[in-house]
Amino acid sequence: MLTNNKYLIVIAGPTAVGKTKTAIEIAQKFNCEIVSADSRQIYKELIIGSAQPNAEELAKVKHHFIGTKSITEYYNVSMFEIDVITLLNNLFVNNDFVVLCGGSGLYIDAVCKGIDDMPNYEPELRTELTQQANNEGIENLRILLKKLDPETYKKIDLRNKNRIIRAVEMCIITGKPYSELLTKRNKIRNFNVISVALNIERAELHNKINERTDIMVNLGLVNEAKQLYQFKNQNALNTVGYKELFDYLENKYDLNTAIELIKRNTRRYARKQISWFNRNNQYTWFKPTQVSEIINFINNIKNNKSGC
Repeated sequence: MLTNNKYLIVIAGPTAVGKTKTAIEIAQKFNCEIVSADSRQIYKELIIGSAQPNAEELAKVKHHFIGTKSITEYYNVSMFEIDVITLLNNLFVNNDFVVLCGGSGLYIDAVCKGIDDMPNYEPELRTELTQQANNEGIENLRILLKKLDPETYKKIDLRNKNRIIRAVEMCIITGKPYSELLTKRNKIRNFNVISVALNIERAELHNKINERTDIMVNLGLVNEAKQLYQFKNQNALNTVGYKELFDYLENKYDLNTAIELIKRNTRRYARKQISWFNRNNQYTWFKPTQVSEIINFINNIKNNKSGC
């Protein structure tokens, strides 16, 4: 059992804000390792489009959960929670600190607070529901969800095919409304969480998103999308950067349009990330350049707790 002098430093924030660079500097200061909380960087095939840390960055600090799964493997946030907690128990044996870095709010919350225990998916049912959604659209699944679980139907993003499939799937497997399975009770962790969120001025963030998209294209994002096109129905590829290029490859619009849509949709995604972290009052916000201030903030929390 770990004692309460162990600290998980969360470095969160919107895409392209500079989380990786800041997390590396923080990890170097506290001589610890980094756990990625990015739902796409975990896939080894999504190198450019998920903005995985490059070789130089990975050499500076040991990272975990970067390119460790394949897009053809089934993996979800509940499995991520179990895997990360197991890893943290090992890392905390030799270090009081670990950095958790990423922009996937659900994955971060799963580690810090826990996520409701859900039954494993049934491959045949998942395949059936997915094929129904792909062949007929999701309207029939929306209607079914409204019948099985009106509460979830009122709250869920009705445009998100995968979330609708998951909700219907859980209703069918358990015979209970999906909403009843979501207890929202935080799990007790044997480490302390220090939550840091990064942000910059909106115009500056938009410029960084646009610039990073251009860099990705120059690095070969289009070729990466071509190589992954055969897997386009995999959940891992239902993400900004790939979806637009798949449409381009299907001649729905030209490449310049696809690139502009990637930029626009990434900006929209960044706004959703900021809203997610803003809803959690545990986060203290900094600019990515305020590394010294973040280090002082972490040390103050540790020292104040030590003095209690």
